[in-house]
Amino acid sequence: MAELKLRTEGECLLLKVDNKSAINLAKNPVAHGRSKHIETRFHFLRDQVCKGRVRLEFCKSEVQLGDIFTKPLKKERFEKMRRNIGVLEFDEKLN
Repeated sequence: MAELKLRTEGECLLLKVDNKSAINLAKNPVAHGRSKHIETRFHFLRDQVCKGRVRLEFCKSEVQLGDIFTKPLKKERFEKMRRNIGVLEFDEKLN
């Protein structure tokens, strides 16, 4: 797994997550015994949180902009999120 490339020592990467259970699991190593089925990449994330290199913050699903790239969305939500990330609708009349 690749190392995080942060610009300065002590810099922390903020990840906005829309799942409170995932945040609690990453912050609470005691839950390890019940989560052995979790993938290696999750354990990497938990390790980075423990080392202070990554900070997890809760973010409501409605404003989780990454969903546009990872989930099927209804047309209205897709169009709203598309505007929020600055992508404009292509107008074929311009060609």
